[in-house]
Amino acid sequence: MITILDYGAGNLRSVQRACRALGESSVVVEDPDGLRSAERIIFPGIGAGPAARENALRLGVGGALAECVREGEPTLGICIGAQVALDRSEEGDTPCLGLIPGVVRLFELDDPSLKVPHIGWNEVRRIRPHPLLEGLEPGDEYYFVHSYYLDPSDPEDAYAVTDYGGDFCSAIGRGSFFATQFHPEKSGRFGLALLKRFAAWKGDTC
Repeated sequence: MITILDYGAGNLRSVQRACRALGESSVVVEDPDGLRSAERIIFPGIGAGPAARENALRLGVGGALAECVREGEPTLGICIGAQVALDRSEEGDTPCLGLIPGVVRLFELDDPSLKVPHIGWNEVRRIRPHPLLEGLEPGDEYYFVHSYYLDPSDPEDAYAVTDYGGDFCSAIGRGSFFATQFHPEKSGRFGLALLKRFAAWKGDTC
Protein backbone atom coordinates (compact mmCIF):
# COMPACT_ATOMS: atom_id res chain seq x y z
CA MET A 1 0.00 0.00 0.00
CA ILE A 2 1.28 3.45 -0.96
CA THR A 3 0.41 6.32 1.38
CA ILE A 4 0.03 9.71 -0.32
CA LEU A 5 0.52 12.67 2.01
CA ASP A 6 -2.10 15.42 1.76
CA TYR A 7 -0.74 18.63 3.25
CA GLY A 8 -2.71 21.03 1.08
CA ALA A 9 -0.16 21.18 -1.73
CA GLY A 10 -2.32 19.48 -4.36
CA ASN A 11 -1.59 16.98 -7.11
CA LEU A 12 -3.06 14.07 -5.14
CA ARG A 13 -5.46 12.86 -7.80
CA SER A 14 -2.79 12.65 -10.50
CA VAL A 15 -0.62 10.56 -8.20
CA GLN A 16 -3.55 8.30 -7.28
CA ARG A 17 -4.42 7.80 -10.95
CA ALA A 18 -0.82 6.83 -11.69
CA CYS A 19 -0.87 4.30 -8.82
CA ARG A 20 -4.11 2.81 -10.15
CA ALA A 21 -2.61 2.55 -13.64
CA LEU A 22 0.17 0.45 -12.12
CA GLY A 23 -2.25 -1.75 -10.15
CA GLU A 24 -0.92 -0.35 -6.86
CA SER A 25 -3.25 0.37 -3.93
CA SER A 26 -2.99 3.83 -2.39
CA VAL A 27 -4.51 5.83 0.44
CA VAL A 28 -4.46 9.58 1.12
CA VAL A 29 -3.68 10.73 4.68
CA GLU A 30 -3.35 14.18 6.24
CA ASP A 31 -2.47 13.40 9.84
CA PRO A 32 0.73 12.30 11.60
CA ASP A 33 -0.69 8.97 12.82
CA GLY A 34 -1.72 7.97 9.30
CA LEU A 35 1.77 8.80 8.11
CA ARG A 36 3.53 6.86 10.87
CA SER A 37 1.58 3.70 9.99
CA ALA A 38 2.56 3.89 6.30
CA GLU A 39 4.57 1.22 4.51
CA ARG A 40 5.86 3.67 1.89
CA ILE A 41 5.07 7.34 1.31
CA ILE A 42 4.67 9.71 -1.62
CA PHE A 43 5.15 13.38 -0.67
CA PRO A 44 3.78 15.30 -3.69
CA GLY A 45 3.02 18.95 -4.32
CA ILE A 46 2.55 21.80 -6.76
CA GLY A 47 2.37 25.55 -6.24
CA ALA A 48 4.11 27.69 -3.63
CA GLY A 49 6.78 26.32 -1.31
CA PRO A 50 6.12 28.64 1.68
CA ALA A 51 2.44 27.71 1.81
CA ALA A 52 3.29 24.02 1.52
CA ARG A 53 5.72 24.20 4.42
CA GLU A 54 3.25 26.18 6.53
CA ASN A 55 0.54 23.58 5.90
CA ALA A 56 2.92 20.72 6.73
CA LEU A 57 3.78 22.35 10.05
CA ARG A 58 0.16 23.28 10.84
CA LEU A 59 -0.99 19.72 10.26
CA GLY A 60 1.94 18.30 12.21
CA VAL A 61 3.03 16.06 9.36
CA GLY A 62 6.48 17.58 8.79
CA GLY A 63 7.94 16.06 11.95
CA ALA A 64 6.17 12.76 11.32
CA LEU A 65 7.57 12.61 7.80
CA ALA A 66 11.09 13.21 9.14
CA GLU A 67 10.55 10.37 11.65
CA CYS A 68 9.46 8.00 8.89
CA VAL A 69 12.53 8.85 6.81
CA ARG A 70 14.86 8.38 9.79
CA GLU A 71 13.28 4.97 10.43
CA GLY A 72 13.93 3.91 6.84
CA GLU A 73 10.43 4.09 5.34
CA PRO A 74 10.73 4.39 1.53
CA THR A 75 9.63 7.95 0.72
CA LEU A 76 9.31 9.73 -2.64
CA GLY A 77 9.08 13.52 -2.86
CA ILE A 78 7.68 15.12 -6.02
CA CYS A 79 8.21 18.75 -7.14
CA ILE A 80 7.26 20.89 -4.10
CA GLY A 81 7.69 17.72 -2.04
CA ALA A 82 11.31 17.68 -3.22
CA GLN A 83 11.86 21.37 -2.53
CA VAL A 84 10.32 21.38 0.96
CA ALA A 85 12.73 18.54 1.86
CA LEU A 86 15.78 20.84 1.71
CA ASP A 87 16.90 23.29 4.42
CA ARG A 88 15.69 26.55 2.96
CA SER A 89 13.98 28.07 -0.09
CA GLU A 90 14.69 31.40 -1.74
CA GLU A 91 10.95 31.57 -2.34
CA GLY A 92 10.05 33.90 0.52
CA ASP A 93 13.34 33.01 2.26
CA THR A 94 11.47 30.07 3.77
CA PRO A 95 12.98 27.53 6.18
CA CYS A 96 12.07 23.99 5.09
CA LEU A 97 12.13 20.50 6.62
CA GLY A 98 15.87 19.80 6.37
CA LEU A 99 15.63 16.16 5.29
CA ILE A 100 18.54 16.85 2.93
CA PRO A 101 20.94 19.79 3.38
CA GLY A 102 20.59 22.38 0.63
CA VAL A 103 18.79 25.41 -0.74
CA VAL A 104 15.95 25.83 -3.25
CA ARG A 105 17.01 28.54 -5.71
CA LEU A 106 15.17 30.70 -8.23
CA PHE A 107 16.13 30.28 -11.89
CA GLU A 108 18.22 33.23 -13.10
CA LEU A 109 18.67 32.65 -16.82
CA ASP A 110 20.78 34.60 -19.32
CA ASP A 111 19.00 33.17 -22.35
CA PRO A 112 15.86 35.27 -23.07
CA SER A 113 14.34 32.41 -25.04
CA LEU A 114 14.08 30.34 -21.84
CA LYS A 115 11.06 31.24 -19.75
CA VAL A 116 10.44 30.95 -16.02
CA PRO A 117 8.59 28.92 -14.93
CA HIS A 118 10.22 26.02 -16.72
CA ILE A 119 7.25 24.10 -18.14
CA GLY A 120 7.33 21.04 -20.34
CA TRP A 121 9.33 17.96 -21.23
CA ASN A 122 13.06 17.80 -20.70
CA GLU A 123 15.78 15.18 -20.55
CA VAL A 124 16.81 13.80 -17.15
CA ARG A 125 20.40 12.57 -17.06
CA ARG A 126 21.54 10.22 -14.32
CA ILE A 127 24.86 11.21 -12.72
CA ARG A 128 24.92 8.52 -10.02
CA PRO A 129 23.22 5.11 -9.83
CA HIS A 130 20.07 4.72 -7.76
CA PRO A 131 17.46 1.93 -7.76
CA LEU A 132 14.67 4.36 -8.74
CA LEU A 133 16.65 5.53 -11.80
CA GLU A 134 17.51 2.05 -13.01
CA GLY A 135 16.89 1.82 -16.74
CA LEU A 136 17.10 5.59 -17.31
CA GLU A 137 18.55 6.10 -20.79
CA PRO A 138 20.02 9.15 -22.57
CA GLY A 139 17.17 11.10 -24.13
CA ASP A 140 14.49 9.97 -21.66
CA GLU A 141 12.28 12.98 -20.91
CA TYR A 142 10.06 13.86 -17.96
CA TYR A 143 7.55 16.63 -17.34
CA PHE A 144 8.50 19.75 -15.36
CA VAL A 145 6.56 22.72 -13.94
CA HIS A 146 8.71 24.92 -11.66
CA SER A 147 10.39 28.29 -11.15
CA TYR A 148 12.81 27.12 -8.44
CA TYR A 149 15.32 24.30 -8.53
CA LEU A 150 17.13 22.01 -6.10
CA ASP A 151 20.66 22.87 -4.96
CA PRO A 152 21.82 20.21 -2.45
CA SER A 153 24.84 21.09 -0.32
CA ASP A 154 26.49 17.70 -0.78
CA PRO A 155 27.05 16.62 -4.42
CA GLU A 156 26.62 13.02 -3.24
CA ASP A 157 22.90 13.77 -2.66
CA ALA A 158 22.40 14.66 -6.35
CA TYR A 159 21.39 11.76 -8.60
CA ALA A 160 20.25 13.39 -11.84
CA VAL A 161 20.53 16.69 -13.69
CA THR A 162 18.58 18.49 -16.40
CA ASP A 163 19.75 21.22 -18.77
CA TYR A 164 17.74 24.45 -18.73
CA GLY A 165 20.15 27.30 -19.39
CA GLY A 166 22.74 25.07 -17.71
CA ASP A 167 22.49 21.93 -15.62
CA PHE A 168 20.37 21.93 -12.48
CA CYS A 169 19.77 19.07 -10.06
CA SER A 170 16.52 17.30 -10.91
CA ALA A 171 16.68 14.32 -8.53
CA ILE A 172 18.04 14.08 -4.99
CA GLY A 173 18.25 11.34 -2.41
CA ARG A 174 19.62 10.34 0.95
CA GLY A 175 18.92 7.03 2.68
CA SER A 176 15.29 5.99 2.25
CA PHE A 177 14.28 9.41 0.87
CA PHE A 178 14.34 10.13 -2.87
CA ALA A 179 12.80 13.13 -4.63
CA THR A 180 12.36 14.48 -8.13
CA GLN A 181 11.83 18.03 -9.36
CA PHE A 182 9.94 16.56 -12.32
CA HIS A 183 6.50 14.94 -12.12
CA PRO A 184 6.73 11.16 -12.72
CA GLU A 185 2.93 10.91 -12.44
CA LYS A 186 2.64 13.18 -15.51
CA SER A 187 5.57 11.75 -17.46
CA GLY A 188 4.01 8.89 -19.39
CA ARG A 189 5.66 5.49 -19.50
CA PHE A 190 9.00 6.71 -18.13
CA GLY A 191 7.32 8.25 -15.10
CA LEU A 192 5.15 5.19 -14.51
CA ALA A 193 8.26 3.01 -14.66
CA LEU A 194 9.88 5.12 -11.91
CA LEU A 195 6.75 4.87 -9.76
CA LYS A 196 6.64 1.11 -10.32
CA ARG A 197 10.22 0.85 -9.09
CA PHE A 198 9.30 2.95 -6.06
CA ALA A 199 6.43 0.57 -5.24
CA ALA A 200 8.98 -2.24 -4.88
CA TRP A 201 11.86 -0.19 -3.41
CA LYS A 202 13.23 -1.26 -0.01
CA GLY A 203 14.67 2.19 0.81
CA ASP A 204 18.26 1.28 -0.02
CA THR A 205 20.56 3.12 -2.43
CA CYS A 206 22.26 0.23 -4.21
